[in-house]
Amino acid sequence: MRKSFNGLGEQVQHVLNDNPFSGHLFIFRGRRGDMIKILWADADGLCLFTRRLEEGQFIWPAVRDGKVSITRSQLAMLLDKLDWRQPKTSRLNALTML
Repeated sequence: MRKSFNGLGEQVQHVLNDNPFSGHLFIFRGRRGDMIKILWADADGLCLFTRRLEEGQFIWPAVRDGKVSITRSQLAMLLDKLDWRQPKTSRLNALTML
C-alpha cells in the first residue's frame, strides 16, 4: 500500500463519495491483508496511522458498496487482530446464594 495522505484522501472523496475532513475514521487494508492505514482529520489537519503485522492478516469483512461501519470496540478488536465480526463472550457462572 503506497498511498499516503493525498492518495487516501482522494480515495475517500472519489471512491467512497465522502469527505476526508468529516471527522470519521477511514480504514484501508493492504492487498496482502497484513497492513492497515487509518486516515482521519482533527482540528489541525489530516492524521495517518499505519499498522503492519509481522505474521497473519487482519480480519476483514466482505465489502459490498465499499463501506463498512464498525464501532469503537470493533476497531479495537481489529487492531488487536481479533475476529471482531463474531466476538466471543465469556460465560459467567451463576452465583448460588445460601
